[in-house]
Amino acid sequence: MSKHTIAQFFFILLFLTLDASLLSCKDDVLPRPQSYLNLEYPKADYHRFKNDCPFSFAISKQSTITFKPGCKAVISYPRLNANIYITYRRVHNNLKEILREADKLTMKHTVKADAIIPHPFENRDQKVYGVLFDVQGQSASNVQFHVTDSSNHVLTASLYFKIQPNYDSIYPAVAYIKNDMVKMMETFEWEK
Repeated sequence: MSKHTIAQFFFILLFLTLDASLLSCKDDVLPRPQSYLNLEYPKADYHRFKNDCPFSFAISKQSTITFKPGCKAVISYPRLNANIYITYRRVHNNLKEILREADKLTMKHTVKADAIIPHPFENRDQKVYGVLFDVQGQSASNVQFHVTDSSNHVLTASLYFKIQPNYDSIYPAVAYIKNDMVKMMETFEWEK
């Protein structure tokens, strides 16, 4: 084969390759939009529970609350595979110590968290003061809060899922339950 024939062969091959690639792509190739889970949750509906503890608040009708000795409680969300753990402590001249312990529990998540955003809360009429922590990232608990009357009582609440945390996957459920936890704080009352 001559050099001229080889050059013609490569020229025809190049032409066919370019022609095929130009004809095969009629539309511009665009990246697909990011997809998200389409999770629908029922509209929030709340009721106030009754018990013998020195506090009450409204909880979602999608949840159930179970009390344990010492006014500890678990609020369960069976459809979301999640629990909010409630711990109550009476203050005996140790308010700073109790609040420090509550903050320490939240700060344990700094190893896995991308950010911990505090949201202070105050309801002077009901003497309820506290902070809700939005713990973003792969932490075990993504929402926590504590409230106090600043003299006699402290209550802490922590959200946990019964699965390995994957923040991107559980975020819709975290946001849904976080709204319920905000409602708990807004409706919180100490016994008179």
